[in-house]
Amino acid sequence: MSYAHPEVLVDTEWLSQNPPNESRKLVEVDYDPVNGYQKGHINGASLIWWKRDINDPVTRDIISKKEFEALMSKNGITADTEVFFMVILIIGLQHLFSGFLKSMDMKI
Repeated sequence: MSYAHPEVLVDTEWLSQNPPNESRKLVEVDYDPVNGYQKGHINGASLIWWKRDINDPVTRDIISKKEFEALMSKNGITADTEVFFMVILIIGLQHLFSGFLKSMDMKI
């Protein structure tokens, strides 16, 4: 898979040298946290559960920008926070999440 902006990607070595802190948050977006996040995750990472937190159960669509901002706030993320998303999804949903971030006016 190629990326439009590969310079914004980090690897595990970089992450081990730059762990999450008050101004840098690592967010694991997981479709199945029982078999993912809850079995083990990077120390300091917060969980966003795709089915519970991102997917609107009524409209069967992604949450609104206002709901996304509230979700980020709940996870201690502000406009000044450097955020790293680790996306653990079913194959094929990566593009959906990327489109979701773009729809929230987030740089990826």
